Amino acid sequence: MTPEIRVDLAERRPGRIVATITIDNAAKLNTLTSPLMDLFAEAMEDLAQREELAAVVLTGAGERAFIGGANIDEMAELDADTAREFITRVHRCCSMLRHCPAPVIARIQGYTLGAGLEMAAACDVRVAAQGAVFGMPEVKIGIPSVVEAALLPTLIGWGRTREMLLFGENITAETAAAWGLVERLVPAADLDAAVGSYLDSLMAAGPEAVRNQKTLIRAWEELPMSRAIAAGVDAFAASWDTDEPRATMATFLAARRKKSA
Repeated sequence: MTPEIRVDLAERRPGRIVATITIDNAAKLNTLTSPLMDLFAEAMEDLAQREELAAVVLTGAGERAFIGGANIDEMAELDADTAREFITRVHRCCSMLRHCPAPVIARIQGYTLGAGLEMAAACDVRVAAQGAVFGMPEVKIGIPSVVEAALLPTLIGWGRTREMLLFGENITAETAAAWGLVERLVPAADLDAAVGSYLDSLMAAGPEAVRNQKTLIRAWEELPMSRAIAAGVDAFAASWDTDEPRATMATFLAARRKKSA
């Protein structure tokens, strides 16, 4: 089967869709080739334009891997110029996830290695099945871990990041959860239900509030504390540019009054 990127859209609430984007190169552990990365970036760019997009779920085809890394057969043929082009593609895919206006949930099973772990780190939250395996093995094939590997210290701290990147050893899903690399760890049979629980919470929230919150979180990652707080003040005030706060709070207060009556 030809490797492909599949995008499945589902209307979870009226006017609010969830996109599941699947990297399907299952015969090679869903490893990323240049053509696949170009298709992925195009798909994410299209999704980002949809005002009704409420969430994106990123996953890999089959049960053996989320994303098993970048394709080593292709990397083995790189030179200094093509290497820059290749790794820029990896970064573009990660950046598309980070800057997607809607939250992105990584649905993880099996091997999550190298560029695959960078893609997972670029998502907003990660739900993993027991038995998943995580690693940054690049030093074992003669290259450093780069681009969105720079996100790992914010998730697991500098010491554990050094341990993963310098020694290139894999860790279990249980260790990943203990380190904070994944937010939820569940039996494989419960993986979709765990993702669905996150989606239910998103559907219960104000859609503009969720999008504004993601934008603000991304700004906080790069701002000094004083400017991060100031950005929050601006975001709070700007929320009233739409009727969403008034309408949502009115619904909340009406439900509370009904409950207490």
